[in-house]
Amino acid sequence: MKYDWMDEYLMAKPGVEKDFKDEWGWRRYMIEGKMFAALCYDDSGKEALITLKLEPMNGDLLRQRYEDIIPGYYMNKVHWNSVKVDGVVPNELLKDMLDKSYQLILGSFSKKKQAEILSVTK
Repeated sequence: MKYDWMDEYLMAKPGVEKDFKDEWGWRRYMIEGKMFAALCYDDSGKEALITLKLEPMNGDLLRQRYEDIIPGYYMNKVHWNSVKVDGVVPNELLKDMLDKSYQLILGSFSKKKQAEILSVTK
């Protein structure tokens, strides 16, 4: 996979846990059980898409600029976006998108819970 750094990058963030949802064929990255990113596999078990959450205007702008960023696969098309793993989205842009998705989900928790999550060391 072109973005083979992604797992290590996401798992280094405070409070991140992952699982594999067999029924969907997705490796999900979550904070306290709330998903912020997923690596989606096709029927042959090959990585196909990275799905993540973005502010609607940001996601829409990126979809207009990059043909390899599409509305979220099997997700709310306003808030979720998918990146084709064999596409041409630059590493730094994908890192920025993953960071924003992480921050969106982290921000959905109370300030107290956020502080608790951020204080977790691995």
